[in-house]
Amino acid sequence: MTYCCGILVRDGLVMIADTRTNAGLDNISTFRKLHVFEEPGERVMALASAGNLSLSQSVVSLLNEGIENAETGEKERLTNAPSMFQAAQRIGKAIKIIRQQYEEALKENHLDFEVSFLFGGQLKGRRLRLFMIYSAGNFIECTVDTPYLQIGEHKYGKPILDRAVSFNTDIYDALKLGLLSMDSTMRSNLAVGLPIDLLVLKRDAFEAELNYRIEPGEPYFTDLRERWSSALRAAHIAIPKPPYVNGGKTGK
Repeated sequence: MTYCCGILVRDGLVMIADTRTNAGLDNISTFRKLHVFEEPGERVMALASAGNLSLSQSVVSLLNEGIENAETGEKERLTNAPSMFQAAQRIGKAIKIIRQQYEEALKENHLDFEVSFLFGGQLKGRRLRLFMIYSAGNFIECTVDTPYLQIGEHKYGKPILDRAVSFNTDIYDALKLGLLSMDSTMRSNLAVGLPIDLLVLKRDAFEAELNYRIEPGEPYFTDLRERWSSALRAAHIAIPKPPYVNGGKTGK
């Protein structure tokens, strides 16, 4: 299990991913799930993965090696895609190739082909975009009306983003809200955990402003978690108790 989110606001893009994988309570490991492809001044792309780790790693490895175009003989990679849309198509193509290779063996072992990706970034001369790519290879794009996408264990962190994120949210407020969303997920599901990888990309910058890993005990994230817990406790205490006693009258 994992949790990744991407938030696309007016000023730029935030992407966040945890690193925990587990195959049982006694087999917990750390693997990077947020991969950054950067050519400063020309392009920055980020790919976050969820689902079966072996499948997602196979997809990423295939994209790094390149998919041969039968017509041109070109090795199609993310780093030479002419647009974000065509790069997203290449990810979908890689998923289909890996599915063809392994789906039958997975079925024989009663396993599902489970993998999904968030893919965001910008190429010089093109607009900043964010996609969610499904296990079938098809994808959707983030919009101004719903400026975030999630994969993995998303239900615990979704309410915070629903209530607070808009396209006009400041990019570092978006980062803060994304981390609160991650914290809520971590508190409710032990299969999501530190370290956390994050990327901040300003619109039209073509170079990552922040590419950072939050390790256990990192001061800001620790403080954020404690402040958020305290704020929630204070908020619920400040709200009057429900008046649903004795036919609508509060008792003494």
